[in-house]
Amino acid sequence: MAAFTQNSFLPYRELCTREYGMQLSNGRCCSVVGSSGRGLVRRLESDRIIIKRKARVEVQKSGAFWQNASKPTSVDMESINSLEEFEEILRQSQENSQPIIVDWMAAWCRKCIYLKPKLEKLAAEFYPRIKFYVVDVNKVPQTLVKRGNISKMPTIQMWKDGEWKAEVIGGHKAWLVLDEVREMIQKNV
Repeated sequence: MAAFTQNSFLPYRELCTREYGMQLSNGRCCSVVGSSGRGLVRRLESDRIIIKRKARVEVQKSGAFWQNASKPTSVDMESINSLEEFEEILRQSQENSQPIIVDWMAAWCRKCIYLKPKLEKLAAEFYPRIKFYVVDVNKVPQTLVKRGNISKMPTIQMWKDGEWKAEVIGGHKAWLVLDEVREMIQKNV
């Protein structure tokens, strides 16, 4: 994702290339957004629809591109590695009155690995109001795992004002887990 604070001088053409990874021969920006019965669906910067070589091309107005480009699509979750670090994060969140989400996962857990990038996209939705963290239970001391009262993986907990508020144990489909996490955030924020 392009950061406009430092790179606001980037030409639109270069930004399109970075953002979508494609550029037409005439310098226009385009991206593949799906497929239709006739071929690939592409998105262009102009205001017209073009059908060429059995590919339907959809159009994006240039103003919408700039509005969406400033918001991140994914936010990396910070890792917690010790009980002291966890306590410090809780203290800071209490001082700032900012809730946090902690994803307790394990490297051997397939559902945990599958869920992590989806939680990072969810973190972008709530950025910067809520911070998301991740704890690999196999790499941290067991005192930290006991502090979180963790028995199953993945467990997504919400902490607010230095206290545990709610949790979701994600043993089912990822989209259901994400819906439950959204619901948990809306109830407690």
